[in-house]
Amino acid sequence: MSENFSLKAFVVIMKASRTLEEITKKDIKKHGMRASDFTILEALYHKGKQTIREISEAVLINTGSITYVIDKLENNGLLTRTNSPDDRRAVYIEITDKGKEIMDEIFPKHQRVIEELFEGISEEEKQTVIEVLKQVGTKNIEN
Repeated sequence: MSENFSLKAFVVIMKASRTLEEITKKDIKKHGMRASDFTILEALYHKGKQTIREISEAVLINTGSITYVIDKLENNGLLTRTNSPDDRRAVYIEITDKGKEIMDEIFPKHQRVIEELFEGISEEEKQTVIEVLKQVGTKNIEN
């Protein structure tokens, strides 16, 4: 029986994903944050003001759960909400100066942890991984 490389690739990707997730969650927790808090702040930190829908799509948290996290971050003074002048249904979320200060301190440390995870892997190999995983990630699943 020949080796099933698709199945093997799947297993390796899932194991690597679990490892990456565990290490990054542990790092984020060291900074006194939950992963969901960090991912929302990180999206706003790098992309600027966004709607809840845009944040939800960027960080892969459903809109029901994201509202709770945004409420908590707003209560802690890390982000603000403003209504869109063009669309009454749209609410923009923006990181505050306090949130930026926290991310200015945390993000470079977090980035170093991620860099260490990919230590020893060439830029070319990283680019190959990105291209291959994008192909897998864009597959449409039909039930």
